[in-house]
Amino acid sequence: MTLRVPTYDLYGETRGPGPDFWIHCETIASRSSAHHWEIGLHRHDIFQQILYIRSGSGDAILGEDKLALAPPCIVCVPPGIHHGFRFSKDIDGLVVTFLADRLPSVTGLVRRPQDWLSAPRLLTCDLDGDTDYLDATFSRLFAELTAQRPGSNALVETCLKAAVLILDRMAGSETGAPPISGKLARVEALETLISRHFREQWSVTDYARALNLTPTHLNRVTREALGMTVHDLVMARVIEEACRSLVFTASSVRLVAEQLGFADAAYFTRCFRKRTGTTPRHYRERERRRMQEHGPNNATALTQDRPL
Repeated sequence: MTLRVPTYDLYGETRGPGPDFWIHCETIASRSSAHHWEIGLHRHDIFQQILYIRSGSGDAILGEDKLALAPPCIVCVPPGIHHGFRFSKDIDGLVVTFLADRLPSVTGLVRRPQDWLSAPRLLTCDLDGDTDYLDATFSRLFAELTAQRPGSNALVETCLKAAVLILDRMAGSETGAPPISGKLARVEALETLISRHFREQWSVTDYARALNLTPTHLNRVTREALGMTVHDLVMARVIEEACRSLVFTASSVRLVAEQLGFADAAYFTRCFRKRTGTTPRHYRERERRRMQEHGPNNATALTQDRPL
């Protein structure tokens, strides 16, 4: 008999029409207590989840694996993976649910196939400064989403970025990843520069000068590390931001193009179509329709008690 695993946006909730929702955070106890401390097998099609567990105990099913929870720890659940949990009544922690496609524009980093978030995993947190900072970061993210004060949106994105980068470091340490090479260090520095200057239409020469390299050397390093040129990397970041703006703002295609440094909207449309296979207008219509079909309730409900 085939096991049918239900698909939820947040556990136990039916799908709603709101396209503006992209991130939610709640305590683990707030939802699991209503389900006798058990979260049945389910999955999320477009959402990434990160559970930060401070204390308590329990176990998790991630795909085909059953894992014991030994706090403090982190559980990462990518889209499409069926998962479930059983918690002790003294469980203390938070769960963050967010659109997986939004992550690159939040972190400013181009997502690579080897990224640690692409597979389910359980991370044990060492009792060090990074864990303390991670605790404070998740707590602040939760507080900002709950309070919805002026500036909360920017702070939420900053907190998520900080948490993801810390977890990336933890994941590399726990899996025994080798120290970052000089080549990859240059690529990471390039990605940081791109995240700061991609709207200014910097040339390859501009990025090379900022990194004290020649354009030829920088292109060679980028090709060897990522299989793409500097221009390809910049355009990937530009198109990611264009996609985000088209879906999550009401800006016209012309205004989106201007905000990304394109003087000609028609040229922007050609670049967008070359890399996505569709026009900006059709992309916006398609993705908003998809969000209406598959997205959860509107983000204005974030101040309410919403499940994981």
